[in-house]
Amino acid sequence: MSGLVSAKTTPNATPQHISFPQNDNRIHKNGYETPSPLLKRTPSPSFAKPKIKPSKKTLKELRTHESSLDNLDLGPFLLKLAIDTVASGDNQNKALDYATRASISFEESSGPGLDLAMSLQVEAAIHCSLGRLEDAIPVLERSVEVLDHEKGQDHAVAKFSGFMQLGDTFSMLGRVDRSISSYESGLKIQIETLGDLDLRVTETCRYLAEAYVQAMQFDDAEKLCQRSLEIHREYDAPTSLEEAGDRRLMALIYEAKGDYESALEHLVLASMVMIAAGQENEVAAIDVSIGNVYASLCRFDEAIFSYQKALTVFKSISGDDHSTIAGVYIRLADVYCKTGKLRESKSYCENALRILSKPVPGIATEEIASGLTEISAIYQALNENEEALKLLHMAMKLLKDTPGKRSMVAGIEAHMGVMFYKVGRYGEARSSFKDAVAKLRASGETRSVFFGIVLNQMGLASAQLYRIDEAVELFQEAREILEQECGPYHLDTIGVYSNLAATYDAMGRVEDATVILEYILKLREEKLGTANPEVADEKKRLAMLLKDAGRARIRKGNSLVNLLDSSS
Repeated sequence: MSGLVSAKTTPNATPQHISFPQNDNRIHKNGYETPSPLLKRTPSPSFAKPKIKPSKKTLKELRTHESSLDNLDLGPFLLKLAIDTVASGDNQNKALDYATRASISFEESSGPGLDLAMSLQVEAAIHCSLGRLEDAIPVLERSVEVLDHEKGQDHAVAKFSGFMQLGDTFSMLGRVDRSISSYESGLKIQIETLGDLDLRVTETCRYLAEAYVQAMQFDDAEKLCQRSLEIHREYDAPTSLEEAGDRRLMALIYEAKGDYESALEHLVLASMVMIAAGQENEVAAIDVSIGNVYASLCRFDEAIFSYQKALTVFKSISGDDHSTIAGVYIRLADVYCKTGKLRESKSYCENALRILSKPVPGIATEEIASGLTEISAIYQALNENEEALKLLHMAMKLLKDTPGKRSMVAGIEAHMGVMFYKVGRYGEARSSFKDAVAKLRASGETRSVFFGIVLNQMGLASAQLYRIDEAVELFQEAREILEQECGPYHLDTIGVYSNLAATYDAMGRVEDATVILEYILKLREEKLGTANPEVADEKKRLAMLLKDAGRARIRKGNSLVNLLDSSS
């Protein structure tokens, strides 16, 4: 029977980190260039600022009574001290001490309410600035617990801000699921307070949609982005830069879903707005995104034209050695590789590496690592596997294994696993996939398509090492995820079913393998028709299994050497 199959959408890049352009000029994969909610530490959307009521008493007067925690003047004074200390850049630990004492004082003197919530949010922000993200979580959770958004807009504002701050903190810890849940709670409160059509809601919709894109939940992202565009239309105003930003995000979503024509339409509309606003740099960034879509449509000449247009603008604005230039070089290298112009492709890779090896100050390590990973994929396509692995190791070295970077590191490890598998280094492949799976589990990304694909790839490596029981468990988990996220007819889902059937057959579980193959055959007939060659192949596999099942039950399982397909 035919062998195990690799999922079509192998993780050969860093799909966990897609970014979107707003104020900076960074270019990542898909030409999307802004700090995403899962990477940035910028403030979340808000619709008011908390007001602190300062005490008129001096610190000396307050300290006399600090032992009495119900002193109504102590909390406001300590909170103001904390804020002033942070603003002055003085000892942040001292600021944290002031904020913590303020929260305790508010808790004891006035109890749950607005003052306590604002104090807790300041305390949590200082924890984050000191890198104590885990310590900030319970403080923020308490800040939203003590508020009732139905008591008025002030409470609603503070609770909204608390949820958004909590989401940012979870995202920096790499806990994507908890991050998105917090953003969703914040958006719900904002809509209940301001209504469905307030323009401020669009900012939060876009923010949450970006988080969904990071988690590869593209349907949810599309719904939110569509809602934002509908709100803009309700105001019937001239197209704004904010609406152009929504269209760029929508284009990325459509591109990820394979709807390239719709993506192109949104990008063209966004480009027109940016041209009218004189945003030359943003127009160039959109040209890169347009080039990506043309490349996906195999319209390579148009893709090269778009990239060259962007390259000219970026060089005139940023010079020849900026990371944006390296990003365009990578895109050009990829297109030339796909069109068989290998010398040009390698030349552009070398130009990009020259820039990334000596980056200008201020460039994030994640951006450099992402560029190295993409160049690695091109070298892999050029059959220069050792050079490709070398670049992946360089990318891994740049990224410290911190919670906020786990997803990106996992993407690189999965890429390395695929490369090891293809050259027959199955032990190293399994180890890389295992590390990637562990990081994705720790990040809460256990329901994503990417996670299902990595599980499938690890199952393939385990099967090659004759770790059959482990392979079965991995294929079963991958099947459950991909069936839910992609549907039963998706090629990745069917591929995992096929792998599971082959592994059952190798174990001698012919009846289980037969049930799965009958199910696959039914799916293929419904989707492709009975005359399709793939359906015919499945029928042959099933006929062979049924023939074997008719023999004595003591038949030996097929050898994995015969089951595994060298092309997987």
